[in-house]
Amino acid sequence: MALNKKDFIEIDFTGKVSGGEVFDSTIKKDLEKLHEGHDHPVEAKPFVFSLGEGMFLKSIDDFLIGKDIGKYKIELKSEQAFGKRNPSLVQMVPLKTFRDHQINPVPGSLLNFDGRVGKTLTVSGGRVMIDFNNPLAGKDVVYEIEVKRKITDINEKIRAFNDFLFKKDFDFEVKDKKLILKVEKGMKSFIEMFKEKFKEVLDLDLEVSETEKTGNIPDNKTD
Repeated sequence: MALNKKDFIEIDFTGKVSGGEVFDSTIKKDLEKLHEGHDHPVEAKPFVFSLGEGMFLKSIDDFLIGKDIGKYKIELKSEQAFGKRNPSLVQMVPLKTFRDHQINPVPGSLLNFDGRVGKTLTVSGGRVMIDFNNPLAGKDVVYEIEVKRKITDINEKIRAFNDFLFKKDFDFEVKDKKLILKVEKGMKSFIEMFKEKFKEVLDLDLEVSETEKTGNIPDNKTD
């Protein structure tokens, strides 16, 4: 059963820097290594995504399209994975900027600058050096992937796509070629920004309605 672009599939995977350090995984034992020393419990669950739709690394998508259900080891050079390091993304930010926002930059800390995440490299005098490169930029990586199944149920696809985009399990219903999402008040205009993406990935026209609160509909069915 060859995998095709736009197929939704369920996978388990572990991503490692070449040399062995785990940076991402859906496997409990590997996640525990990644979060060693943290107090919060580790939740491991398979990843569901649509092939070729920008939900995973493009190189992984390209590799899996045409393959069958099964296990694969994929070795990627840095330019195929998270890109090469860009020296221009290491920038100086005045210390006053942080003090104005009551932030104390510490070497090694991650900070969010209007959606851009940067790692604090050094704090010296009145200057702070921030690295806006992806932490994995410039590194070769290895993915061990098990493609467990191809998903055909539209409701499962919708739940997976909502989780990917919004980290939410919205109530919904499907009528003919229309998807009606029921979202919390104040979220409608934001969700509607993704209408074209829902059409592209799920081939459904999106309609958004606001409710007082959301919950789970036990059995979502298509008409």
